[in-house]
Amino acid sequence: MRLQLSSPNDTKIQKAIAITGSKSETNRSLLLQALFSNIKIENLSNSDDGAVMQKGLAKSTGEVDIHHAGTAMRFLTAYFASQEGKEVVLTGSQRMQERPIKILVEALQSLGADIQYEKEAGYPPLKIVGKKLEKSHVSLPANISSQYISALLLIAPSLENGLELELIGKITSVPYIKMTLALLDQIGVQTSFEGNTIKVSSKENVEDVTLVVESDWSSASYFYSIAAMCDVGTEIQLSSYKQNSLQGDSVLADIYKDFGVQTKFVNNTILLQKISDVSSDHLEYDLSNAPDIAQTIAVSCLGLGIGCHLTGLHTLPIKETDRLAALQTELGKFGATVDIDSESLTLKAQSQLASGVAVDTYNDHRMAMAFGPLALKANFMVNDAEVVSKSYPDFWNDLRALGFGIEEL
Repeated sequence: MRLQLSSPNDTKIQKAIAITGSKSETNRSLLLQALFSNIKIENLSNSDDGAVMQKGLAKSTGEVDIHHAGTAMRFLTAYFASQEGKEVVLTGSQRMQERPIKILVEALQSLGADIQYEKEAGYPPLKIVGKKLEKSHVSLPANISSQYISALLLIAPSLENGLELELIGKITSVPYIKMTLALLDQIGVQTSFEGNTIKVSSKENVEDVTLVVESDWSSASYFYSIAAMCDVGTEIQLSSYKQNSLQGDSVLADIYKDFGVQTKFVNNTILLQKISDVSSDHLEYDLSNAPDIAQTIAVSCLGLGIGCHLTGLHTLPIKETDRLAALQTELGKFGATVDIDSESLTLKAQSQLASGVAVDTYNDHRMAMAFGPLALKANFMVNDAEVVSKSYPDFWNDLRALGFGIEEL
């Protein structure tokens, strides 16, 4: 599906949008529910990734295809490895088969797991024969994707001796680790996180508990970008959000102050208010703890004609696509000058944007959504726009509700 995007007629937007549950919290909660059946979940994400996770957890044998869902690949690898009597081949899209999983597989194997590579060593598909994992100590590099770490922590309560996880080096994506530990705490599992060591106690049963999934802050990022590019006086209300969020991307509320966007928490909603124009022509952020909002920030800066230097992006090359390379290419189509290395991106300020561009999305939902708000500043097209269903199926309809022109070509 190719969409033509254009700006709303009124760029002082006054609207309310309801966003479904966080994909990150949903998939963690679903895995815990599979381990402890008396857990109930409210406000589940309606994303493709959430649906794929549910479908995967329901299987005991045969092929489990998670398509593009990286979180599901990591979490289900750990889940099936720890489930005695289950035997599956865990696979995904061609891109998923190019995304490394060796570190997680080796960590599980050190605990006693039976996992073999079906094709290339270090990558899916994986043949997993579930076993009772009796060992309880494992170490991992600390600067890897937090999903590897969370995958191990989530199965830890179901292990006979719990788990002691030692992280080697500087820890990144700490908020996602803390999200996992907070969910374990909500179901009554004892945990500790001191220095570079995380301990999770074994737990045979949990009491009846309901986990309420907060709406997705990554999805909120696109509305922060819209507010930043709109006129002063814009107000966009989003639900349902918590002031003390478990999600790392909630740092948006602080970051977008630099763009003149104020965040007010009102009951279970956030109100984004454009109160001033951006005050600087160059912004710098270390996004080690929130790399998923890098694309949004880069596009916001492009639209506002300012430069930025974003660091802490070492996990982006192994996402749905190499997000650093993809950003360099797609921002460049609008005339931007972008320099990248293995963990950073630098965008030079420019005042004019090319129009009539066709943005490619690389099977990456965040490439499509990050560029969507740029229609406030330039008319352009988005190729394979349906990719947003991976995390936010209602995205284009919600932009239409804000007045954006969105026409299928």
